Amino acid sequence: MKILLLGDINSIHTQKWALALAASGIDIGIFSLGKSKLAWYQNIEGISNCNESGFEKSIFKSSAISKINYVKLLPALKKAIRRFQPDIIHVHYASSYGLLGQLSGFHPLFLSVWGSDVFEFPNQGKVQKLVLKSNLKNADKIFSTSLAMKKETEKYTDKDIQVIPFGVDMDNFKPMTVESEFDSADIVVGTIKTLESDYAIDVLIRAFSIVCDRNPQLPLKLMICGQGSLESMLVGLCKELGIADKVTFKGAVSHQEVPRYLNMIDVFGCLSDNESFGVAVVEAMACEKPVVVSNVGGLPEVVENGRSGAVVPPQSPELAADAIETFALNPLVREKIGHNARSRVIKMYDWNGCVAQMCNYYTNANINSN
Repeated sequence: MKILLLGDINSIHTQKWALALAASGIDIGIFSLGKSKLAWYQNIEGISNCNESGFEKSIFKSSAISKINYVKLLPALKKAIRRFQPDIIHVHYASSYGLLGQLSGFHPLFLSVWGSDVFEFPNQGKVQKLVLKSNLKNADKIFSTSLAMKKETEKYTDKDIQVIPFGVDMDNFKPMTVESEFDSADIVVGTIKTLESDYAIDVLIRAFSIVCDRNPQLPLKLMICGQGSLESMLVGLCKELGIADKVTFKGAVSHQEVPRYLNMIDVFGCLSDNESFGVAVVEAMACEKPVVVSNVGGLPEVVENGRSGAVVPPQSPELAADAIETFALNPLVREKIGHNARSRVIKMYDWNGCVAQMCNYYTNANINSN
């Protein structure tokens, strides 16, 4: 079977799907609007880049003008379809890639919503809302990674929407002993997120500062992995709060390094203002880390408050501090909640199970189209 993925070739989520599907024996082509930064697919049997001449990243903006640039790639997409001869096209991202998929005229066409394509794009104007509705109407199957995002997508379509989350490879994400950058006595709070406004890293920093003020005797540390436009501001905030000596900014880390960093921490924080699913939280839970998350998007679906972590209102550093403090002061509670967290991930978010579900949809659609 041949599946052509329409999606960002530089996204770790696109890469995970491509690698897993190829490992399942499916021939995968990827058509991306942007050029590949790293040729990660080279020397991997069953994966090919079907658009070597994508745009530079600077082309991509939220404006309607940029959609014209997307349409310019339609001839290249049709050429790729003729060459690759896919059985199914699977669009990853409902707005830009959804429009390109619709204009291709190809069926069967699957469409996965990712987050901002349904939470933000249709709110930019009437045209954007119409484009999203049209793209969803054109799809033969629609997928979401969370119930919250499914509910949001249902505002724009009356079609059935299947929920298949971004699962976690339990063999890679597990509790393990690693060479830590911290002392064994340190209590480490950590996060792995892009340093942008949606992810409210400043709230996590303020919550951590509150815990430090309440417990000057504790050897508390905060590790922030990720890069983004707010890094300088966040570094300045740490200095302003007098905790700069307790905070480490690691910059971007590769996905292969994530399990190692997760196993350096004791508590994982994700206090986002917007979060369609929260795969980083699931990865932390798989490593048996108690998590403190905000009550937004798909996060309260992932975390059972009081059992596999703590759920607090967004923009509430005091309440987040209460939860972090509870875990920091009680190692037995951390251990129990962490164990519950991994058990929940095994039950609901095992990557192999998620891939098997998707493969079943592909197989059934291929049989019906033939």
